[in-house]
Amino acid sequence: SVSQWRDEGRVAVWLHVPILQSSLVAVAASQGFAFHHAEQGSSTLTLWLGEGPSRLPGFATHQLGVAGAVLDERTGKVLVVQDRNKTVNAWKFPGGLSNPGEDIGDTAVREVFEETGIKSEFKSILSIRQQHEHPGAFGKSDMYIICRMEPCSFHISFCQHECLRCEWMDLEELARTENATPITSTVAKLLLFGYWEGFDRIDITMREFPAVYTGLFYKLYHRELPESYRNMTATYQSEYFRDRRSYRAPVKIWPYPEQTKNYIYPSAPKSTCVPKVLLFMSTYPHWEKE
Repeated sequence: SVSQWRDEGRVAVWLHVPILQSSLVAVAASQGFAFHHAEQGSSTLTLWLGEGPSRLPGFATHQLGVAGAVLDERTGKVLVVQDRNKTVNAWKFPGGLSNPGEDIGDTAVREVFEETGIKSEFKSILSIRQQHEHPGAFGKSDMYIICRMEPCSFHISFCQHECLRCEWMDLEELARTENATPITSTVAKLLLFGYWEGFDRIDITMREFPAVYTGLFYKLYHRELPESYRNMTATYQSEYFRDRRSYRAPVKIWPYPEQTKNYIYPSAPKSTCVPKVLLFMSTYPHWEKE
């Protein structure tokens, strides 16, 4: 079969082997196949037939953990736990690993409820931690996301198997205590800043869009856009530019045409944004970056 595939001009072969037929793996390996990944009931092997090194994509290399910082805005208290099975019982936000196909916000809601008995609602993403060679991820990379959550219930009934302690703690106390993990302490300070100055200063919010694949959707997380920018259309942009075409300001010349993207008139107010229609015009002058 391998010779036939080469003659047919195929560049790669994917071989799916059910766990009950694992004896075939040795046969495939003798023909040059190598493991790509394994799941609970099967393994997948690959054979590169093209020229040069394999260009096949690798298997997933990251695991995703999600925690929820549940803040009661009426009292200024935040929900925290101490893990039962840790050598250092520091305060942290409840959380855990995301299930396959589970959205970030849904993971936070589920993990908070499973550990504390508190029902909550996802509001935003606060932070993302990246760590490579993580011992808890079999030496692979780990992404850990902390979300801002709003409580829907307040009576704690925490999981005795996972948690040693669980309580509503004053947010300022959590931000100052030394008995917290570094990431918890940092995010507590960030959350305190948002609590005092406005959550729009810290929130990374979510919007859902249709994917290029029919019937599928994706979620985009980003800083919140003002409504006037979020609802901009091509017609609106053209009119926006026409209404401001009399505005003139000194500009700084940039040496590369691609630097025209996302620029504003340098001495113009923030509202005088160069609309996207400019990207289809002359590549000069080049606007000074905001």
